[in-house]
Amino acid sequence: MYIIDGKKIRDEILAKVKKEVASLSFRPIFCDVLVGDDKVSMQYVKMKAHYAETVGIYFHNANFSSSITTEDLIKEIEILNKMENMCGIIVQLPLPETIDRRAILDAIDPELDVDCLGTVASEKFYAGNISLGFPTALACMTLLDSLNFDINPLTMLRTRKIVVLGQGDLVGKPVTALLKFRGLNPNIITSKTEGKEKIIKEADIIISGTGKGSYITGNMIKKGAILIDAGTSEEISDPPSGQGRVNIVGDVDFESVKNVAGFISPVPGGVGPVTVAMLLNNVLNVAKNINKN
Repeated sequence: MYIIDGKKIRDEILAKVKKEVASLSFRPIFCDVLVGDDKVSMQYVKMKAHYAETVGIYFHNANFSSSITTEDLIKEIEILNKMENMCGIIVQLPLPETIDRRAILDAIDPELDVDCLGTVASEKFYAGNISLGFPTALACMTLLDSLNFDINPLTMLRTRKIVVLGQGDLVGKPVTALLKFRGLNPNIITSKTEGKEKIIKEADIIISGTGKGSYITGNMIKKGAILIDAGTSEEISDPPSGQGRVNIVGDVDFESVKNVAGFISPVPGGVGPVTVAMLLNNVLNVAKNINKN
């Protein structure tokens, strides 16, 4: 089994982003709006800030109290929309329950919506304009394209049975769209799909983003299957001390599939790192578009 190294692919993409950012006539700005003081969210923001600065993109801090109202947060985002050299705005999710999530995401200028979660940016993506796309879905496709086959990646994909598990807004639905944009016809599996076990067993490529920890096991897949695992969920270990530790696991039971699968993207270390790279590549695409005008 070959483990797909997401960190290596991330670093290769970021090296290209850094080179292109350096060639711009201005320094682009990226902002991840943080509401509240959730430690996990703060870590994610800090990580994205680090990689942005690494490639020469200025990270703008926009941190707000969890007591902020939807109306006031919209006003703050409108200020960010008009900031000179702003090339990407995202909102760190989840938001406090008191905030209207849809209203906030739709307040981001669609031209700066590098997470593609606003209504307008999302509609443009599904209409085939993928200059800005869902970073996690783009990461899944990038991992697939990275595999060193002897033939063209697209030709390879056309000869394989592809299955997409789940139709969530961040992974399943946009991944399915990206595959169809390439003229491919993946099998889609949801909780309501009949005969899913047979479909999964016959799949050459499985892209999963269900968030069901360790759902895919070795006896469910065919020998040599390619597994792109975009699922994340928390699993509490049960050590003898009784003090459980929270681990992040993917949809794939790694130990179970390792002697069956041909290729696998691990969790952590697979889709996640590449998602950050694709996010910053979206920021670069916005900056290049501004640079032309």
